[in-house]
Amino acid sequence: MLKIQTRRNSSESFNVLFLGAHSDDIEIGCGGTVLRLVREHPEMEVTWVVFSAVGERSEEARKSAQEFLKDVRHTQVIIHEFKDGYFPYAGAEIKDIFEQLKHNLVPDLIFTHYRQDLHQDHRTLCELTWNTWRDHFILEYEIPKYDGDLGTPNFFVNLDKELCDQKTNLLVRFFQTQGNRHWFTAETFQSILRIRGVECKAPGGYAEAFYSRKISF
Repeated sequence: MLKIQTRRNSSESFNVLFLGAHSDDIEIGCGGTVLRLVREHPEMEVTWVVFSAVGERSEEARKSAQEFLKDVRHTQVIIHEFKDGYFPYAGAEIKDIFEQLKHNLVPDLIFTHYRQDLHQDHRTLCELTWNTWRDHFILEYEIPKYDGDLGTPNFFVNLDKELCDQKTNLLVRFFQTQGNRHWFTAETFQSILRIRGVECKAPGGYAEAFYSRKISF
């Protein structure tokens, strides 16, 4: 079991914040971990924020989030419509959203993009995450892409084959607008899960990997 402990009173709910630049980022980067958390901690409270999802992509994002989180008792899914690829030029508006989240949430665990990600939108969200939450547990997830920017992660979440298959099946099922992209395949997602599983000697052979730059006990 993923052992989690709230920063607050032990009687309070565990609060998890997921941040994604685009409509499929959270699912690609940490979908297996989401499913494992849901399976083991359905009592947690989840806030799920997607910053760029317009038209059909918005509907895909909402339906996917609902399916991934269907067994969680308390969820909030927020979809924004910032222009894909332009986040650095909309920084003030996006920063305002982060400040609002900070005012309304006390997250125990935050998932965001990898700092060294070569997509400018991803980097912008990571920078604002660290600007906004200074003493929280933050895990940065990775997204495969043409640029070849995968790094050397230092935090692994073991996954069994059932969770991996569920993650990849849901990705292919809900994000059909991405089906024409050469990299958006179940095989791509499974291969990364297997490689990360090898790196951490996962009991089930699979894992998702994250970058944790600061951990304080």
